[in-house]
Amino acid sequence: MHAQSAAVFDRFLGSLSAILDKAEAHCDARKIDPAALLTFRLYPDMFPLMRQVQLATDFAKGAVARLARLPIPSYADVETTFAELQERIARTRAFIASVPPEAFDGAEARDVTYRVRGQDQQLNGQFYLSCVALPNFFFHLTTAYNILRHNGVELGKADFVGG
Repeated sequence: MHAQSAAVFDRFLGSLSAILDKAEAHCDARKIDPAALLTFRLYPDMFPLMRQVQLATDFAKGAVARLARLPIPSYADVETTFAELQERIARTRAFIASVPPEAFDGAEARDVTYRVRGQDQQLNGQFYLSCVALPNFFFHLTTAYNILRHNGVELGKADFVGG
């Protein structure tokens, strides 16, 4: 479960960090106010880039904590700059790295409780990871990537998948 969760979240949070570096460099090179990208949404009812990054980190840290039976770190959603988003990603990666692989032993069969629209939901760990946590994490990561691609940041599949 550690390899399927913590290792995956860490790798792709690294990709997200690198993507944000490219976005910031894009703004610098073209004299674009970073807020133009940070507050951009693909559609009026979708969250802006800042919120997509916040939600990706929330799903990563939440899943790792739930699967390892640890308290979920709480972050205020106050980031408004690339530097602040990078710090949030770094905090999330540090939390993930702090959880030993053995904390995930048996997590696939353990019940995990999480909230959806104010209602508690309970699933076994494997189903929660495979059908809730990872899909939501990748949805927000992909949307962040797409916002930046739409706005001309030179990104490709290798940036998303990482090295």
